[in-house]
Amino acid sequence: MMGSSRMPVSLRTALPTSKNSPKGNYLNLGTDILRNLIFFFFLLRWTRKGILQLKGRGLFGTVVEAYISIRRILYGIFLKTPGVRSQVQKQVTEAITKLEGKLVPQGPGISRYLTLPKEGWTEQQVRAELGKLGDMEHTRWEDGLVSGAVYHGGNELIKLQSEAFEKFSVANPIHPDVFPGVRKMEAEIVAMILAMFNAPAGGAGVTTSGGTESILMACLSARQKARAERGVTEPEMIIPQTAHAAFRKAGAYFGIKVHLVACPAPTYSVHIPSVSRLINSNTILLVGSAPNFPHGIIDDIASLSRLALRKKGSLPLHVDCCLGSFLVPFLARAGFPTVPFDFTLKGVTSISCDTHKYGFAPKGNSALLYRTSALRTYQYFVSADWSGGVYASPSIAGSRPGALIATCWASLMSQGESGYLDSCHKIVGVAKKIESTIREHPSLRDDLSVMGKPLVSVVAFTSTTLNVYDVADAMSSKGWHLNALQKPPAIHIAVTLPVVAAVDKLLGDMVAVVEEEKEKDRVRIVEGKGAKGGAKGDAAALYGVAGSLPNPSVVNSLAEGFLDTLYKA
Repeated sequence: MMGSSRMPVSLRTALPTSKNSPKGNYLNLGTDILRNLIFFFFLLRWTRKGILQLKGRGLFGTVVEAYISIRRILYGIFLKTPGVRSQVQKQVTEAITKLEGKLVPQGPGISRYLTLPKEGWTEQQVRAELGKLGDMEHTRWEDGLVSGAVYHGGNELIKLQSEAFEKFSVANPIHPDVFPGVRKMEAEIVAMILAMFNAPAGGAGVTTSGGTESILMACLSARQKARAERGVTEPEMIIPQTAHAAFRKAGAYFGIKVHLVACPAPTYSVHIPSVSRLINSNTILLVGSAPNFPHGIIDDIASLSRLALRKKGSLPLHVDCCLGSFLVPFLARAGFPTVPFDFTLKGVTSISCDTHKYGFAPKGNSALLYRTSALRTYQYFVSADWSGGVYASPSIAGSRPGALIATCWASLMSQGESGYLDSCHKIVGVAKKIESTIREHPSLRDDLSVMGKPLVSVVAFTSTTLNVYDVADAMSSKGWHLNALQKPPAIHIAVTLPVVAAVDKLLGDMVAVVEEEKEKDRVRIVEGKGAKGGAKGDAAALYGVAGSLPNPSVVNSLAEGFLDTLYKA
């Protein structure tokens, strides 16, 4: 047209248009709705988490947890700053080097075998070298100088176990048709222990490689049960702070959030009201110990049982009796006080029991018991479509040593009820003697305090007047290997049959050590340095550091260095 020109494209597209695309509008609307839904579910999820946190820990507890978490993070950042990091790494390296010097043999006369010998050794050579290895310098557990660790049933029992091991040395229970005797023995071990813990008809169980595997399997079963029956995808379990570290390992392995509940003085038993507040729709498992490892205290299992049954459909309740094993079931018959802890409590759904502790079986033996076989099924693994055939296993391991099952069966059959009742008399009787001596001896009662009321084989004590880790190190210098504890600082003694024979020496050395430590404090006070001087021993150094740092990374590095050292040839 005359007198006109086309509008530039840039202007045409910039101007608003009256024609809207319905398709574009729907797309924009759908995007907005999706974005709002995602935000809504995100907000709902974290609001729910916040409500559950406040319900479980309360406002004050939530603030304290937040403070501890922030403090840990900030201290972790501080440890990573260049100057600090290099200094910390230097000290960690020095500590690990010192540790290697103690654990890894060095010097003339030490032979190392880092490759296979070109020609196989003769039997005489192998036996000679085994003799040297067995005679390496060590804490004399044979003389009863070690707390726990070696649950020795006597030399005659070891001979019998050796015969059983030899007879079934190639046996593998994964092949029950090839080794029917092992299958029979394993089933009978489980049946005997179920009876010992008063399991109802229909009770079931498995044998495992140790207490840790028993605990792992109990936690896995509870997680799988909650997932299958209640659709729980963010599982949580509630455990006493003193419960075995294997429960924390299970949380890490299986993605289960672990709620730790305080075990306050004077009972050092799990605080039941706190457990109750923490129960929510994600809870898959409650836990109690009978007794716990640190202080030897049996938790209030009866109250935990009532909490477990209160939940609609009931919550699984696991009782860790790995340490109590073949002592706790015999307490009443041996004339010692006891409390309810087993399947007679309706809420108890599983129990772990170490046959390789006070059952005197060789290491590598434990049992996990369930109230019903249906609960056991949740720990099974089955692969029906594997090209190698249908694969099924009852626990973590596939192949397992049938020889250890045979040694366990031989131990149980040779001891019998009378043998375990006798060992309960001896072991718990000596634990009572240690407890009463600490409470009543004039040289000990004012400086050492027994923690709670131990009913079984472990006696723990702390001190408000002495550095208890100095006491532990001083006992080490006299040849003893006791267990140092933390939160709070303490020491415990786990009585075994070898300790029974050495109890008078143990108590005599404890009196002497406490008197020596008190004298050191008196000297420091006279010199104007104050009591509780700087701790110098290994236990004092390690646990002093662990208790003073808000971030555990330094202690983690030391622990990892220790584990690395175990594999240095």
